[in-house]
Amino acid sequence: MAEVGVLCRKELKDLSRSRAIAMLLVFLSAVILLSVLVAAADYRGKVAEYTAYADALRAAGGSPTPPPSLFPLQMLRAGIEYLEIVGSLFALILGYGLVAKEKGSNTLQLLFTRPLGRHAFAGGKILATVIVWLVVVVALFAVITLAVLLAGRAQLGGLDILRLAIVATHTWVYFILWSLLALTLASLTRQPASGLVLALVLWLIIVLVIPQVGDTMDPDNQIPGGLFASLHIDRTNEKQLLTHFAGYETGRDFVEQTSATKQYERAVFAYLGVKTQYNQLPPGAVWDATAHNSLWLLATSVFTVAAAFLATTRETLLRKLP
Repeated sequence: MAEVGVLCRKELKDLSRSRAIAMLLVFLSAVILLSVLVAAADYRGKVAEYTAYADALRAAGGSPTPPPSLFPLQMLRAGIEYLEIVGSLFALILGYGLVAKEKGSNTLQLLFTRPLGRHAFAGGKILATVIVWLVVVVALFAVITLAVLLAGRAQLGGLDILRLAIVATHTWVYFILWSLLALTLASLTRQPASGLVLALVLWLIIVLVIPQVGDTMDPDNQIPGGLFASLHIDRTNEKQLLTHFAGYETGRDFVEQTSATKQYERAVFAYLGVKTQYNQLPPGAVWDATAHNSLWLLATSVFTVAAAFLATTRETLLRKLP
């Protein structure tokens, strides 16, 4: 255990000198801030349009409908989409670098001249990955909270803070998953770059291709604003209509379920209230509806932890040296 701690501290020291982590924080913080500003400006525009409409209706002797409501966490939709795409790509590169730098600088042989346990090297790398992403995610969600409060000019209650904490936990697990996937593949290939290429192919399929295929198969996405909304079909009738296409919907859902990114997105969007059926529901009710998404994401992450432990051993790494 002491060996794991020593290797972890060495890795954390190396990562603290890396500009990539700082660049990631700055870039994602800027993107999140911009997305909140855009969402807040859009809401204020809707309020201005409503005010003009309400004034004109009152002048004509009519009674206006209630004004649009601001749900502050919904402003984070675009920022979360950047996290799931750009953040996972950064996580992939970080995991690849954990092994590539050792192979590139020929330090593996030196490390393994010491009496390390079979899984000490892997344990140190994995523990460092977990700690680094914990620090990064805490910093990111501190920025997110401030962005909503200051840039979005919104108020957050205790339940909103809890929802953000749950979303942050999902993001932490999601980033760990991608880093350890890249770490595993870089360990199993003779050339670390080959492992990176394999990881990028998987990233492309899981993050971009499968979710896009699932969205394309969704009939409600065929028309801007929603097919059912354009036909003036309410939620109840929509569900009744879809029962006639249960087999198709099951197949489409299965395609999406194979993507860890889609599992992350479904759970996170539910807690943020981006999906209207979950908006303002207590976190317990959201968990009841989306627990399978969270558990599949966790199971995938645990799988990558196990794969990294099994792949990043002395025998495998020295055998796969170029």
